[in-house]
Amino acid sequence: MEILVCIKQVPGTTKVEVDSVTGVLKRDGIDSKMNPYDLYALETALRFKEQHSGTIKVVSMGPPQAAEVIREAYMMGADEGALITDRKFAGADVLATSYTISQGIKKMGSFDLILCGKQTTDGDTAQVGPEMAEYLDIPHIANVLSIIEVKKKSIVVEMDMANTIEVVEVQFPCLLTVEKGIFQPRLPSYRKKVSTKDREVKMITLKDFEDKNEKNYGLNGSPTQVERIFPPDVNSHRETWTGMGEQLGHKMAAKLKQLKFI
Repeated sequence: MEILVCIKQVPGTTKVEVDSVTGVLKRDGIDSKMNPYDLYALETALRFKEQHSGTIKVVSMGPPQAAEVIREAYMMGADEGALITDRKFAGADVLATSYTISQGIKKMGSFDLILCGKQTTDGDTAQVGPEMAEYLDIPHIANVLSIIEVKKKSIVVEMDMANTIEVVEVQFPCLLTVEKGIFQPRLPSYRKKVSTKDREVKMITLKDFEDKNEKNYGLNGSPTQVERIFPPDVNSHRETWTGMGEQLGHKMAAKLKQLKFI
């Protein structure tokens, strides 16, 4: 089975500055880590390989330093990796990001199964995985809670539909976005770190794509623009009230009126 896992390097801190002109995060010079949700996708792939054999490739999109998360994936058991990187991709919204990654995936080969984390901690849109599947013209299932059965030509999964849990079967090739808790991610291996330290991370740029039109990528290819983004205000003020229930109820009602919530 040929498996591809999409991973992303995200800020390792909540103290991230925002570019006042473009409205995007300033990622240079801050600590980074692999997106936590992607660890669950990678662990799912590793368990697939252990049970059904095959090859695991990982792909990420970002600046050159994002290659670090691919090397981390090598330390966990991934076989190959590629980084989609080009200054022309900067500032992409979810649609442009999805299109860019789908173009990169086409250069990496064909896959039976593509796995993504449910969402990223720096965006929280949960849209990139499904949109990639649309660009790749393959079926997809989002919010996968567990793998029930793997058949020769299909996979049966349990998916979270907010108000219900549904069991769905989908044909290969397909894309799944997985929830936290599907499996417990393993830790990187020091032995694998040593054995893979010279393993290549392939770089894929715009010139490698079938579609080389710059207007389809980055800010130019983004139909949505961030109007305003800012860090939340920190407010540690609090009040502690004591008393009987009726007395506290009146006090709460008065406070809500004072704050013009009611």
